[in-house]
Amino acid sequence: MHIAVVALGKIGLPLAVQFAASGHEVIGVDVNQMAVDTINAGLEPFPGEAHLQERLAELVASGRLRATTEYADAIPGADVVVLVAPVFVDDETWEPDFRYMDAATTSLAEHLTPGTLVSYETTLPVGTTRNRWKPMLEAISGLSEGVDFHLAYSPERVLTGRVFEDLRKYPKLIGALSPEGTRRAREFYEAVLQFDARPDLPHPNGVWDLGSTEASEMAKLAETTYRDVNIGLANQFGLFAAANGIDVYKVIEACNSQPYSHIHRPGIAVGGHCIPVYPRLYLSTDPDADIVRTARQLNASMPERLVAQAETLLGSLSGLTAVVLGAAYRGGVKETAFSGVFPTVQALRERGVDVRVHDPLYTDEELRALGFEPFTIGDSADVAVLQTDHADYRTLAPAHIPGVKLLVDGRAASDAGLWAGTPRIVVGSA
Repeated sequence: MHIAVVALGKIGLPLAVQFAASGHEVIGVDVNQMAVDTINAGLEPFPGEAHLQERLAELVASGRLRATTEYADAIPGADVVVLVAPVFVDDETWEPDFRYMDAATTSLAEHLTPGTLVSYETTLPVGTTRNRWKPMLEAISGLSEGVDFHLAYSPERVLTGRVFEDLRKYPKLIGALSPEGTRRAREFYEAVLQFDARPDLPHPNGVWDLGSTEASEMAKLAETTYRDVNIGLANQFGLFAAANGIDVYKVIEACNSQPYSHIHRPGIAVGGHCIPVYPRLYLSTDPDADIVRTARQLNASMPERLVAQAETLLGSLSGLTAVVLGAAYRGGVKETAFSGVFPTVQALRERGVDVRVHDPLYTDEELRALGFEPFTIGDSADVAVLQTDHADYRTLAPAHIPGVKLLVDGRAASDAGLWAGTPRIVVGSA
């Protein structure tokens, strides 16, 4: 097959590599000329994705994968076009921001030719494929969906850093607008993906047809919103436990010892491209989902709540120096999308604190580019806030931060023995 992948980011590029490695001709489209040039040189434009560099270099050298900025070069005559351009959410209104996907869809439609299967993989509000993309593609291309081209929705279900592993591990969900579109989508994904055996699943691992684009859209939103709501519940339990002298981690461990409880862990923040964003996409079409809204609001409030606890313990924080440990949204991943570092730094600065940030994955120049003053382990600070559960921080001790008066451990990742004698707030513990 001739396959076009639109948007060669941290999901799109590994997908393009996966498709090409399965024996197909792939052209990736991206508006970033520097990224395109880097890919065509056989080099990964971002670090951290397991096995990407070696596979990319091999496929570019063999001619099975190349990148371009021109839709006219990639779209005409394609058997399949897969779109993974981003959809964001407005921070104030919580409404979806379709500007990048609208632009990608417009450019795609201008060059769409008969016989193509178009599959969207970006997480979308329920109904978007049918009610937004179908009429847009038809109006611009002059073609009819279900006759001249076919439209499907198949959500990506992978985590950056382990995309190739996750593509094998999880069923590939599909939903299309016509029976022929369903057939084409199934044949496509069965031809480009390989699946691990999963005896734990109710059906064999592979391509699962959910019957409609709406069901497939909702499945991605539901599985990610579940995590945010579950973390919100864990944070609620953690706040109560800490106020009543209870160790919530022992409670959660006890609860999860039977098969009907799967309580997550509390934490200072929920970050990444997915979990903080997708509940708001869900709410855009189900505004009565109060449980989803409440959980999202509680999770977003955790940095402020923990900084307020520090203020209660120390008194005024004005004039103090603080280090936030971790810029990344989760341990071991060099990514700051919706990271808790931003609201944590803001909450400290609003109290007159001189804030520094440390992260073993980022250089001082990279931290400054994010708007932070870097901190070097061994420098002094009055307060330390552990925001990211990097492995390095598990062996951190007061001697590494001379003068530290308080550790706010937002991930329950520090060693209590190493911090004996220094006041320590642990999220979810008294």
